[in-house]
Amino acid sequence: MIVRRHHNLQLQVLAAFLFACLAPLALPAQQPDAAAVIRGVDAAVKARVARIASYTVTEHYAVYRNNDEIHPAAEMTVKTTYRKESGKSYAILSQSGSSILRNFVLSPLLDHEKQINQPGTREAAFFISDNYEMQLKPGGIQQIDGRECLALSINPKHKAPNLIQGTLWVDARDYSIVQLEGTASKSPSLLTGPAQVMRQYTRVRGFAQATHARAVSISPLFGQTVVTIDYRDYAIQLQPGR
Repeated sequence: MIVRRHHNLQLQVLAAFLFACLAPLALPAQQPDAAAVIRGVDAAVKARVARIASYTVTEHYAVYRNNDEIHPAAEMTVKTTYRKESGKSYAILSQSGSSILRNFVLSPLLDHEKQINQPGTREAAFFISDNYEMQLKPGGIQQIDGRECLALSINPKHKAPNLIQGTLWVDARDYSIVQLEGTASKSPSLLTGPAQVMRQYTRVRGFAQATHARAVSISPLFGQTVVTIDYRDYAIQLQPGR
């Protein structure tokens, strides 16, 4: 009888120990304050706009057709120059492949980027709460490219070129943009319809800059078109800090 009671006591102690160890794992991760996160996203975007005076970056564009994402049907490499006071300009470094796709997909895409990045226009497309209804998604911290991130659903508040409906992932520490996925409100090309877009970002001199983008569009006349953009060799000039 004594042995049995001693055995039961051991089992009770072991069960209590396991419960104490596993109970914290069963608790859901604490959800951050949504309003504070959205304020942080606004502040991070506005700080980037305020501090970056200019930059250059090399962008490589590739167009894929007919479900073939191995062999580009058209390619273009450009050097992009951004200046806060004037927007973006482009210098074509090289191009190859279909001239039709270059003229009717890539060139309109560059023109579209010029238009939406002009002073007085670009502000309407910033990923801030003035332009988007933002809601923090449940689930807490998510890992993206080794970074701890929070996910927000974003829905445009008004009509403007280049607005996206979808999901924005931001760094959980500084709220800088890490990744974007969604549907574009407007296509820049007559050959393609509204695109499903994905864009990835990294920190360059402390601010979020795009590293890779992918857009998939389907047109009743021309089928599926995929455009990818890879960004490299950023050179950023910052405004003097306060």
